Amino acid sequence: MSSPHSRLPLSRRGFLTASAGAGAALGLLATPARAGTRRPFGRYGSPSARLTPQTLYVDPQGRGDHTSVRAAVTAAAGTGRTLVIAPGTYRETVAVDVTRTEATWIGASEDPRDVVIVFDNAAGTPKPGGGTYGTTGSATTTVQADGFTARWITFANDWLRADHPDITGTQAVALKVQGDRSAFHHCRFLGHQDTLYADSIALGTFARQYFSHCYAEGDVDFVFGRATAVFEHCHFHALNRTDLASAPYGFVFAPSTAGANPRGYLVTGSRVTSEAPDAFYKLARPWVPSSDTTARPMLTVRDTHLGPGIDAVAPYTNMSASHPWQNQRFAEYRNTGPGARITVPENRPQLTPEQAASATRAAHLGDWTPWKEAC
Repeated sequence: MSSPHSRLPLSRRGFLTASAGAGAALGLLATPARAGTRRPFGRYGSPSARLTPQTLYVDPQGRGDHTSVRAAVTAAAGTGRTLVIAPGTYRETVAVDVTRTEATWIGASEDPRDVVIVFDNAAGTPKPGGGTYGTTGSATTTVQADGFTARWITFANDWLRADHPDITGTQAVALKVQGDRSAFHHCRFLGHQDTLYADSIALGTFARQYFSHCYAEGDVDFVFGRATAVFEHCHFHALNRTDLASAPYGFVFAPSTAGANPRGYLVTGSRVTSEAPDAFYKLARPWVPSSDTTARPMLTVRDTHLGPGIDAVAPYTNMSASHPWQNQRFAEYRNTGPGARITVPENRPQLTPEQAASATRAAHLGDWTPWKEAC
């Protein structure tokens, strides 16, 4: 299904430019233009006419049940709760723990530009009680519960390296999702390093996740983790960098798939673009974390347009010499665009048609069919 908002997504960098004259902190608008509408919840009811008894309404102007997403999540205990979120910029961190299963978040305007959940912690940001947040703790939004669905929402981390030259832990996660059966439709993920952390709750848990018609941007490893994740009809955008003088500027994917997991990341029917000079980005590098040295990262990119920002000669590289990318599970199939040109065949492992027949969303996700859910 094609997106009802097919125009080029306004990136985080675009947010900064578009709203610079407004004087908003780090360029994010405090209240998008639609926030003043008399129907802040669109076609999804209101506190006086609830979509269902399990629905809560969030509005920064006080017309809902809660003015913050965090407060609504706290109130939405148990299973099967829905949050309808009115247009606004929600500057806060939010966590959905394992008990809040089968939750649904809906951006009421049905345009992800209008509902933004954002904060600015990085891995190296000092914590009030001492120490630093670390990569996981930097996440603006963390979802641990199974059965989570989000539609038309932007998840962002607007921490900037240039503002914090003293901090070396520059990972800054917009969303960390760990639950099984986690689906994101028409969402945006904005950040720089480690923007979207598609992971699982534990090493032995193979969490399935689905991203449809989504937009993710960043520079270093901006889609990473060990989930079994399908990205279908998504747009990945690599940012330019002024702090580096030479390539590579970064890496789009950094999977850390467990060795026992037969399915890692699948990217299909998507596109990869870049603001950087041609060939300044790698498509992927494998992440074998110290906590799981038996990991065997898996990434399949198929039927996807790779723009000139991707280094076509050497699209993969190592994160560690101890775990060369050639020993991992990287493959491509029927990709197009200048970044997909095969000039050095040994650097571009390709699936055979027979192998490609099993590299599908159905094979990755099994009996879970989130693409059939109404949007």
